[in-house]
Amino acid sequence: MQPRRAFPPSALAKEVAVNTGADEEFDAFMRGRWPAMVRLAYALTGDVGHAEDLAQAAFARAYASWGRVRRAGDPDAYVRRIVINENRGRFRKHRVAEELRGDLADTAGGQQQGPEEQQALLDALRCLGPRQRAVVVLRYWLDLSEAETAAALNCSVGTVKSQASRALATLRKNATAPEGARGADIVEGGMR
Repeated sequence: MQPRRAFPPSALAKEVAVNTGADEEFDAFMRGRWPAMVRLAYALTGDVGHAEDLAQAAFARAYASWGRVRRAGDPDAYVRRIVINENRGRFRKHRVAEELRGDLADTAGGQQQGPEEQQALLDALRCLGPRQRAVVVLRYWLDLSEAETAAALNCSVGTVKSQASRALATLRKNATAPEGARGADIVEGGMR
């Protein structure tokens, strides 16, 4: 009886089987970007539970294709795109009633704001649809350019401009007269 001939493992099998460096790299990336992705998801959903679920699903998908994410050049933008797509997917699977709540002071944006300003921000965002809210959050809260926002939303720059314009018009229209100065800061000052 002849001994079995060992077949050389493929390069992919070697990478998957013994590449703990990629796992450590992903772990470091995820730990560093988790708060930012949860904040983005919170801005899109208005609910911490949904935000954490979206971030977790996004990082799970990124881990499954970490080699491709790493080769893309900007893993942060790649995962941000996954978060946005996961949020859209919530509405495709079944209709979800959105409710933006202002009960968590430390998760909305990372800036120190009083409860009145946070409530005004959430009230202003509540009046926007999901697409306009995504454009406002990406453009003014995350301070992305129009081109970066268009790439993240998989649409044209013109769509970003028109959605931002309509969103700002809606925010201006819904700003109340006694709180006009505060509403103007939110609309004109880029979601401060």
